[in-house]
Amino acid sequence: MALRNSPQSLSKVERLRRKEDFSRVFREGKRLNLKGLTLVLASNNLSYSRLGLSVGKRVGNAVKRNRIKRLIRELFRKNKEKFPRGYDIVFIPRKGFPIQGLNDMERQVLKALKRPTGKLIRQ
Repeated sequence: MALRNSPQSLSKVERLRRKEDFSRVFREGKRLNLKGLTLVLASNNLSYSRLGLSVGKRVGNAVKRNRIKRLIRELFRKNKEKFPRGYDIVFIPRKGFPIQGLNDMERQVLKALKRPTGKLIRQ
């Protein structure tokens, strides 16, 4: 499958959807723990990164969970050129996840990917 030409879009091939893919990421992936959020990254042997979301019921009701998923998809879509290529990235929000501002979460995620322990972000 081909990716869309627009760097600002988020196509279906850029999303993790199969249970086997999620299981592989959780089994083989590297975890980055942030405030209210965990990122799990695993190599996918593709030329692009894929986004996965795992939002449990402990985070809140359906309205809150869907809002969180929309915010995370938007964060990934706007910044996918800053994420490492060739990785499957699963976002796992925890209770207390800050849904007020996309900008704060964006800074936190991009800063975590630049840390020496997570030398994953593209410069």
